[in-house]
Amino acid sequence: MPLEANSDPRQPVRVVDPAAGVEPVEQAGRLRAEGAAAVLVQAAAGGSDDPTLHWLDSSHARGWVRSAAPTNADTLERAWEAQRGQGHVAADALLLAFGALPLLSWGEAPPEPLRPPTAEGAPLGIYAIVDSALRVRQVLEAGVRTVQLRLKRPADADARWQAVLAAAVRESVAAARDHGARLFINDHWRLAAELGATAVHLGQEDLLALGETGRAELRACGLALGISSHAVWELCRARALAPAYVACGPVWPTTTKDMPWRPQGLDNLAWWARVAGTPVVAIGGILDAAQVREAARAGADGVCVLRGLGDDPMRVVPALQKAFERGRSERAAASAPALPHPTLEPQP
Repeated sequence: MPLEANSDPRQPVRVVDPAAGVEPVEQAGRLRAEGAAAVLVQAAAGGSDDPTLHWLDSSHARGWVRSAAPTNADTLERAWEAQRGQGHVAADALLLAFGALPLLSWGEAPPEPLRPPTAEGAPLGIYAIVDSALRVRQVLEAGVRTVQLRLKRPADADARWQAVLAAAVRESVAAARDHGARLFINDHWRLAAELGATAVHLGQEDLLALGETGRAELRACGLALGISSHAVWELCRARALAPAYVACGPVWPTTTKDMPWRPQGLDNLAWWARVAGTPVVAIGGILDAAQVREAARAGADGVCVLRGLGDDPMRVVPALQKAFERGRSERAAASAPALPHPTLEPQP
């Protein structure tokens, strides 16, 4: 969903009960058209008696919210306004107002209740993001055991480019298998599944574009899924798919991508790690061992490095891995804030 300007802070937010004979989606849409910045139709699961399922309509996110417990409308509305007063956009303010972080659906199918987390496995560690099969082999030979092949489709992609992509995926899958490493293919999940990959990474706009049918197909193919997240509503939505990890970014300012998000900083990263209920990967502006250590110390299960790998990963990676392990050993000393700071600039 494209980002829109933040709603005018003078516009009210509304928590309402379901109207008899009116679908929650329609009810919320009417109230938004009348000037509400955002609307939550409380306990409105299409006529069911589920007190934990609500419909949200806002500029930045809309969908079913599944809360951890039933809510009081007045208390929720006051907490929602209080979070808006801290500078959060309406969607993030509402989700934070629930206290225990809820789930958010990707469409008009309610999210399933969150499954208990599986036993913690080996950390993702240094997570190299590279753009060729040759580079995949370089970082694997340097000791990296989590790598992402990111090859963005150009506007003029043709059959020749598709053949190059397939060859790169095939070679990268073989290299990861040879080294006992985890390989995530960025974006091209159908090709990844066809060529024997076991994991993919997708951004939120790509997942939204798949629709309910495409997301169901993705889940059915058994690929482990990493998901980008930059805001509370994106984190809540990512959690609904029970991902292998959620990426939190950008932790530091980055020039790799042009994006509207404020840097998360170590404080938001620590909060993400505390509440996500799944491994959290730090990404964005991470160039050296000192940053790797701080990200691991804040709770990151993996730390993404792109430009920081340098021309010779064999020389750079050992120091990055040492920094990650040191930061991970210091996690008990790190603290997470009660709530995150806003990640979009407020509008006047």
